[in-house]
Amino acid sequence: MTQEEKTQIEERIVDVLRTVFDPEIPVNIYDLGLIYQVDVKDDYTVDIDMTFTAPTCPAADFILEDVRQKVEAVTGVKSANVQLVFEPEWDKSMMSEEARVELGLD
Repeated sequence: MTQEEKTQIEERIVDVLRTVFDPEIPVNIYDLGLIYQVDVKDDYTVDIDMTFTAPTCPAADFILEDVRQKVEAVTGVKSANVQLVFEPEWDKSMMSEEARVELGLD
């Protein structure tokens, strides 16, 4: 896989991650800063590290499965492994400027 192909797949993954929402928050998980890493491997598998705003998120299973299914549907992705992590701990500073404006934090 060339670096250009990898970059294109990563961009498509980010686009699809922006369609995933926590049902309790009207901002997508990418702009919330919940995605810590997207690693596209040479074998077209993808490792994603993500977190939640709270460790006891009631929609955790739904969101994790939504991420996995949507990323695996991206052209060029063979499979996706979504790893839930809590280090570093999420805080509001990880949100994009657009997300802070949408939630009235700026």
